[in-house]
Amino acid sequence: MTTTLDNLKEAFAGESQAAQKYRAFAKKAEQEGYPNIARLFRTTAEAERIHAEGHLKALEGISSTADNLRTAIAGETHEFKEMYPPMLEQAKSDGHTAKRMFGYAVEAEAVHAKLYQQALDMVQQGKDLTGIEFYLCPVCGFIEFGKPADPCPICGTKPDKFIQV
Repeated sequence: MTTTLDNLKEAFAGESQAAQKYRAFAKKAEQEGYPNIARLFRTTAEAERIHAEGHLKALEGISSTADNLRTAIAGETHEFKEMYPPMLEQAKSDGHTAKRMFGYAVEAEAVHAKLYQQALDMVQQGKDLTGIEFYLCPVCGFIEFGKPADPCPICGTKPDKFIQV
């Protein structure tokens, strides 16, 4: 028998996926010259994000910053140690183009876990990360603390292509 908890988990996953999918659809609409349709997709993506956040709250999935960081570290670690490696191997075996992004994700998720650990270390001292600019590689998802001087260590994207967040 399905429980409300089961329903919340399914709804959170579905709304989260819809939000991401609609952001991707918005990019495509913009590339094809449909700026207002892109805006509709982005607006709907934000609505889906609101739904997902409400479901996560109902799941009691948002805690203190320290606990949230621990959850994030565990999730990122699971992804780079357990989830992505077999996916990468399967994609390689199949000759599927997914091997590119799976490979990037294995490496980027390890960096994400490390950065979250640094943040947790600061929180445990009662401090925030200060004086740090965040830069994101738009190709592979690598995150750099501070303006990158070198190409992305994962995918080789030039430092001037990184996005400051």
